[in-house]
Amino acid sequence: MIVCDHWPVDRTFFIDLWSDVVCPFCYLGAHQLTAALEQFSRRDVVVIRRHAFELDPGASTTATTALAEGLALKYDMTLEQAHSLNRRLEGEAKALGMDWSLDVARPCSTFDAHRLIALADTQQLAEAMSERLFHAYFAEGAVIADRSTLDALAHDVGIAGSDRLWRGDDFAQQVRDDETTAHDLGISGVPGLVLDGKFMVVGAQGTAHFLEVLNRAWARRTS
Repeated sequence: MIVCDHWPVDRTFFIDLWSDVVCPFCYLGAHQLTAALEQFSRRDVVVIRRHAFELDPGASTTATTALAEGLALKYDMTLEQAHSLNRRLEGEAKALGMDWSLDVARPCSTFDAHRLIALADTQQLAEAMSERLFHAYFAEGAVIADRSTLDALAHDVGIAGSDRLWRGDDFAQQVRDDETTAHDLGISGVPGLVLDGKFMVVGAQGTAHFLEVLNRAWARRTS
């Protein structure tokens, strides 16, 4: 990624965003970023470029374990502690206007979901597709590794050609390249954002923090 302090101030302000659609902090962070951009004075020149990141590249394409059970096993916590964590996350989501039902969330592979977002991006619908996938997983209990489910979600958003994805490997290399770039940049957790090629933010840091970094990045290019 090339950084230059002398680009013209009307140049597009890119936000490169790595996330996974089964990551609660990515969903929270996406809404926090949206709220921050609504307050950002130069939001008219902002373009968000979405990049794939799999929290669990080895996840199954079938969902067999409830989210709370998976959390308890992965982080060596009790099932009660896992449910408590989920309730806290649901409360944070509620504060941002989202209704989650984490009891019905079923972790699974997100590789094909990322391929679908890449397809959506070619139709200027990546944001809508990402939001639909997030909601399907966190609120509807959808198994977003299931290709027929992905086709239905794509139809909801108006994406053309999703069924053709499963006949080949379109966008598979793009997903892998995104993940390689994340590794090269030192992004090991998501959401991971690079703002205007200058500032990196990792995690759902809150609307105020996102806005503060947006303003700092803009000030850097105009100083």
